[in-house]
Amino acid sequence: MSGVMEDRMDEDRRRHSGAPDGRPEGGREVRWSARRKEEVVLRLLRGESLDGLARETGRPAGQISAWREEFLAAGREGLKSRSRAEEDRRLIDAQRKIGELSMDNDILKGLLEEVEHRPRRPRR
Repeated sequence: MSGVMEDRMDEDRRRHSGAPDGRPEGGREVRWSARRKEEVVLRLLRGESLDGLARETGRPAGQISAWREEFLAAGREGLKSRSRAEEDRRLIDAQRKIGELSMDNDILKGLLEEVEHRPRRPRR
């Protein structure tokens, strides 16, 4: 890896934390954003060494590998730790569809009532 890339990653880590290994001064764990995870995963997919990225980022190789699998399965959405579960999305879609069908049903009932109350034309 180039020295320029290492310098950039070191700078990014310092900007996000107070300690050189990516953690804040108190030593507690920093929550990684989906964007930061994505950057690491894309570098891994471009051919950089998993072990090298693990050393550079201070994250376990297994975790970076899991990010890669999640990313491949779901893209950026899969890397968000606070993403909506698939069931929640399906429930929202179903509720939206129920609302649309209820409105359609109300409109059709109103039209039917109008038709039923109109005087009938005599047949010829």
